[in-house]
Amino acid sequence: MFDISVLKEMKLPELQEIAKIAKINKYRNLKKDELVYQILDYQAANPEVVKPALQETPQPEEKAKRARIKPVKEESEQPAQAEKKTFTPKLHKKVAETELKEEVVEKPTTEASEPKRENFVSKKKEFVKKPHFTKESNQNTKIRPAQNKEVEETASVAEVAEPITEAPVAKPQNPNQGGANQNTPNQNQNPSQKHKKQNFREPEYEFDGIIESEGVLEMMPDGYGFLRSSDYNYLASPDDIYLSTSQIRLFGLKTGDTVKGVVRPPKEGEKYFPLVKVLKINGHDPQVVRDRISFEHLTPVFPTEKFRLAERQSTISTRVIDLFSPIGKGQRGMIVAQPKTGKTMLLKDIANAIAANHPEVYLIVLLIDERPEEVTDMQRSVRGEVIASTFDREPQEHVKIANIVLEKAKRLVECGHDVVVLLDSITRLARAYNTVQPASGKVLSGGVDANALQKPKRFFGAARNVENGGSLSIIATALTETGSKMDEVIFEEFKGTGNMELQLDRKIANRRIFPAIDLTSSSTRRDDLLLDENTIQRMWIMRKYLADMNPVEAMDFINDRFKKTRNNEEFLISMND
Repeated sequence: MFDISVLKEMKLPELQEIAKIAKINKYRNLKKDELVYQILDYQAANPEVVKPALQETPQPEEKAKRARIKPVKEESEQPAQAEKKTFTPKLHKKVAETELKEEVVEKPTTEASEPKRENFVSKKKEFVKKPHFTKESNQNTKIRPAQNKEVEETASVAEVAEPITEAPVAKPQNPNQGGANQNTPNQNQNPSQKHKKQNFREPEYEFDGIIESEGVLEMMPDGYGFLRSSDYNYLASPDDIYLSTSQIRLFGLKTGDTVKGVVRPPKEGEKYFPLVKVLKINGHDPQVVRDRISFEHLTPVFPTEKFRLAERQSTISTRVIDLFSPIGKGQRGMIVAQPKTGKTMLLKDIANAIAANHPEVYLIVLLIDERPEEVTDMQRSVRGEVIASTFDREPQEHVKIANIVLEKAKRLVECGHDVVVLLDSITRLARAYNTVQPASGKVLSGGVDANALQKPKRFFGAARNVENGGSLSIIATALTETGSKMDEVIFEEFKGTGNMELQLDRKIANRRIFPAIDLTSSSTRRDDLLLDENTIQRMWIMRKYLADMNPVEAMDFINDRFKKTRNNEEFLISMND
């Protein structure tokens, strides 16, 4: 008879085989504990079936001992017969069927049964666990003496299970065949496979070094910084790239540096895309940029190289500017304009002419407090970087965008580049600075704070031609006669700071004569450094001739002559006529 401890040590498939022999109903749907108690109930109800089998098992002990002494050759004499009659032994076969007779159990073992026992002993390694005849079960049942237990096991199993060799015993070896509860033994028998499935992870893909990005550095007060994207006008955006303090110190970076490098995706706990490797700084190698001279220590000189505005993609406006108010590299020019005089169209023509004839120049169009439709038109018609802050934005954004653009231009000049910034308009920028500036207690006429115009002057005064280096040219528009006292004060503050002045007249624009330029009032300081001697002499003659005319007549005369000639050289030659 089986003890409860022996049954509990068995696996579920072994208990199901015992239940199958005992003809327990619906044994496959029972759990392990329920199955154990069903088998115990069966043993209690039918003790006479199991007792004869257990009492007769000690008889073949001596035969088993003799069988183990036989040489190997004798074991191999009948391999075919042993293989035919071998079956997968299940220790629970000790529970005989109710139809078994005592004569079958008491049947003496023949010589053919000895190879069976030997086969069981030789295949003992195939069994993972044999808990049926352990020391505890022998002590609990006290049926057999503890002598040569391995031989007892093989002999008793062979003799008890011999009459039912025709039963399909070998099938339950595969726990995946049949039964609804077969997944549980599969998990119990293969714990290593289950462990492997749990620890299996999909391969992690590395995206480092795949994406290259570029942006303008904005330093934070804590020492780190972000690369701002021009697509978002250098404001905070999802495209921002994080730069650590160590990277900024290593390469000597400043606010406004254009950095190009390799980016990796953020890891767990990171919010931004960090920069992994720096490739270029302002278009140069990082090692070269470290030795640059600060913008404040560069030597400013008068412009000596003129922008060619009268060649490719030239208009009458650019031809007039090229003769009467030439623009050089490093020019600080101001376009003084009344409302509705065509200053935005004039800026657009200048931008397209510079982009077409000077591809080496980095062109930036900065629109402050401008109408959104004009921003879109400028972006679509100008081949350059257009940075805009429309009038529906806060003044803080106007100031922030202007500061980043100015710092970017300075960093490019430090590295030897030629930069042109077209600002529309400096009057609205000064208004934004006046709104943001904390009250100092000193207010000028028109409501302008005494310290509010310092930063706009710093912006406009940054334009310069650097000796043995790059240049920063700023062409800004200033509004006059708008009816605002503040605009008049701002214009008066900037009136003498530029070295090139181009004035637009409302009377000429009312006649629908464009460009509406007041030729007698427009000029460039030290234009002799930009024009050749022949051109300068002819322009002096032309200015003497136009001085006797009013602005409308002068512009009408020049506009008519320019339409009849293809370029400025042909116009100067035709002056003899």
